[in-house]
Amino acid sequence: MTATKKYLLAWMCLQLPLLAHAESPKPANVAPQLSDAERYARRCQSQAPHRAIKPQGTMLWGTRRHWDTEKGADERSSVLVSANLNPLKQSNSQVKALKLEGGRLVAASTTALAPVPPTERGIIGSVLQGAASDGSPVEVAICGAEPSAEDPGVIWYRIEAWNAVAQEWENPCVALDRVPDPRAFAVSGVWDASGNHHDTPDKITFACENGAITKCIRWGYKPWASRDGHSMADLHQACTRMARADYCGNGRSHTHEDTALDIYDQRGVLSRTTESSADWDVARASFEAAWAPDGATCLARTRDGRALATILQECPNRFRTDTSLELGKGDRCTMRRTDVDPATSLLRNQSYGPPKDVSSQSDSL
Repeated sequence: MTATKKYLLAWMCLQLPLLAHAESPKPANVAPQLSDAERYARRCQSQAPHRAIKPQGTMLWGTRRHWDTEKGADERSSVLVSANLNPLKQSNSQVKALKLEGGRLVAASTTALAPVPPTERGIIGSVLQGAASDGSPVEVAICGAEPSAEDPGVIWYRIEAWNAVAQEWENPCVALDRVPDPRAFAVSGVWDASGNHHDTPDKITFACENGAITKCIRWGYKPWASRDGHSMADLHQACTRMARADYCGNGRSHTHEDTALDIYDQRGVLSRTTESSADWDVARASFEAAWAPDGATCLARTRDGRALATILQECPNRFRTDTSLELGKGDRCTMRRTDVDPATSLLRNQSYGPPKDVSSQSDSL
């Protein structure tokens, strides 16, 4: 072998480990990390597909429980529970913060706080620092705004949150067949995992279209409004408990999606339905429970058909069963709170009798 051939052979042997290292495959399922500029440039581009899913049980925030839809998650978890109004992570203008006025976000400029059209650049495209239910940070972008057809003073926002797992912006709201591309209301304060509302300054909740917070607003209980000199915040909070059948006030629901309800309250926002229609059969309905902001004050039965004994076990010492109570107009409690007079409840509800086939399964959104 000539000296030249020996040199070439030695050089190739030295290069083989380098080539093998350069061609080694990247770990599976690991998305490349993006810079801040790259991440913000990709917001509001609708890159991720909308997922149509059918959850069991009523949601509080209306958001997905986990970015990985194959992973089980507790119903009291969420990928997005709050967002900071100040300071903004990113903005298309000189606006440094946002302010919530009723059901509408307005831009706070460097010189003054003044309402601006929701399509103004200071709002659309803005990125807020948010948080998931476990406290982990998550960024949320405002991608669109449109007045509610029911009340033009309330604005629907189209939002996207940064999915750090997939390295994509995605709509954090749960989509249903009837609402495949859900929007969100901006609501003051934060709801924790137990369903309690905290009036936290400079923090808002993006309450998605299919969640209880938004449903109760659309039913007439706007927490920022008042009626006859009384704030509607307590009625709204009681409604969120009622909508999810959260009897114990611990964030646990006892219902199924699309359950028909009849709601009536002490302040005359909603009245008892007395005539049947295509949407409600008076003959099938019966009193279920009376409600306060921290849960049920008394029950006649459970919405999903489980025994009342299971509620006693879930929240011991909260209810008593040794006496019944007549609330009037045929509403009769068989189980009542030990610390609250059910007669002072803010609202009550009727529902249809429990389904014949009761399932205790929970979804993993």
